[in-house]
Order: sequence, then structure tokens, then C-alpha cells
Amino acid sequence: MKSWAGLENSSFFDASARERALGMVDKGTFTELLNPLDRYCSPHLPVLGTAVEFDDGIVTGVGLLGKHPVFVVSMEGKFIGGAIGEVNGAKMVSTIRLALKAAKSIKEKHPNDYDDRRPLVAISFETGGVRLHEANAGLLAHAEVMDAFQDCRGTVPIVAVVGSKVGCFGGMGFVAAATDVIVMNEEGRIGLTGPEVIEQEMGKEEFDASDKALVYRTTGAKHKYIIQDCNYLVEDRVGDFHNVLAEVADMPMAEIEKMRRIGSLKLVQEQQELVKLVGDMQPKDSMDIWKHFGNKKPEALPEMSTAEFLKVVKRRKRP
Repeated sequence: MKSWAGLENSSFFDASARERALGMVDKGTFTELLNPLDRYCSPHLPVLGTAVEFDDGIVTGVGLLGKHPVFVVSMEGKFIGGAIGEVNGAKMVSTIRLALKAAKSIKEKHPNDYDDRRPLVAISFETGGVRLHEANAGLLAHAEVMDAFQDCRGTVPIVAVVGSKVGCFGGMGFVAAATDVIVMNEEGRIGLTGPEVIEQEMGKEEFDASDKALVYRTTGAKHKYIIQDCNYLVEDRVGDFHNVLAEVADMPMAEIEKMRRIGSLKLVQEQQELVKLVGDMQPKDSMDIWKHFGNKKPEALPEMSTAEFLKVVKRRKRP
């Protein structure tokens, strides 16, 4: 295991789910819930002759950011692509519900300084979506997670953290979009249908999944940041994600609500305007969109470091 300083300075992209979970909260505060020793694994995979993991490919637990309890969900893409089934889905839902229960308890015990102690949920997404071995259970988990998000609205902030190798695709792309705040590094990707699936179904002329530059321009963090589908773009260090989570934990809930993408008629109308823009423009590349939003040399943006990019980039204006 890395030292704390080593962990904070290490690559988020290369980190395991457990390393990410440890590094997103303050030093020495993380307690894992339902760890591998508890052996909560899928009952369905052995029937299909598939190996299991004793944490079912997801790390859940609680730590601290200052006085704020942080309920962590961290997905492991090395196990079935981070796909969601019955057990890991239930662990995810239960962690969010536990955060809401903690919020109510803290509000009762600390009514005068609740905001200083308000819980936060941090979800490190690394998933292709539903686990096809357990499709119905996985789909139900997606719905239950989004239902739990709705229960937390205005009480517990939900932060999506996306910056690992698999990215966040499938139904979990919807789930990430439904959170309050999205934090990504340059390597992070969010989408609904994965590039390989688009190419398989629609042909290479529609989308060349082997063109990694195209894939990142379409689903990657820089594009998401420009169109305001990503709130924070950070360097690829565990400590940078930690710092942003600490910043969000201290924000007033009203400020956090302003960062949402969906959840009200106004926000739906914003998304519809963006869809209409794309329909009217018929862009051949996301760089056409970047130019529309004021980036005079969009072709230069992909090659910039994160720090350089953040200094010069123009983003979609929100009302």
C-alpha cells in the first residue's frame, strides 16, 4: 500500500477502486463497509461459470472531509468492466440511503452548525453500465440509485467523480448526469452508448472507435467541460479530486444546486436548447461546437495540458 503522500500524488486514472476510495477522503478516516472479508458477492455469476469478487467489484465506505462525513462508492473497472448487478447495485443504493439517514441524525443533534457537518456522497464511476449477466437486477439498481438521488435533493450533495480507465457509459451515464456535481480529469469519459457499440451497430463511417482522439473529443472531459456537462476539470492526481470534494463539501446547498444539469423544467429546457443547436448545426466534429462557443482555435485545445486549457477555454453560457 502506498504512503498517504504517495497516494495523494498518484494517478487517479491508474488507481484501483480501493485506492480512490481511500484518497478521496482525509488521511486515516476511511472505513470500508461490506469489505471483501464479508464475502457479499453475486449469487448469479457462479451459475454462469463466471468468477466472482468478494466485494462484487465495488468499494463502499465512509470517511471525513473536515467535519463532513463522506459516503464513498468506488467502482472497479477491472471486474466485468465495472458493470452493475444485484449485489454491487444494492451496496451503492444502501450507501446513499445511509448518507441520507446520517444527514437527518446530524441535523437533529447539530441544528446550529449542520452545514459545517453536512454529509456528502462521492461516487467514483468506472463502469460500462448494466451487468448483462444480471440485466434485470442491474437495471433495477440504476432506477433505485436515481430514486435515492431524488431523496437526497437539497439535503445531501451527490458528486460524480469520473477519471478512470473504463469511463462512465451505459445507463450509468444517465446516473452520473443526475448527480449534483461532476468532477473529471482529462482522461475521464461519459456517454450513453460506448464507441465500440456505436461502430458495431452503425458502422465505422458513423463512428470510428479506433480513433482515440475522436472518442475523447466526443465523450471526453474537455468536451463535457465546454458544454457544461462537467463542473470541475482537474489534474490526474488523487489529491486534486480530494481537494475539489473538500471544496464542494463546504459549499452552501443552494450553490451546489446551481451546478446541476437536470432536475427542473428550466434545466430540461437548457438541454433541449443544446439538442436543437446540434440539430441545426449538424456538426461533423465536436470542435465545431467548441468554435461556436467562442474557441477560435478549437483544434489546439485537445493538445493543451489541463492547466493551459483552463486558462483559455470558452464554455457554453448558462442562463
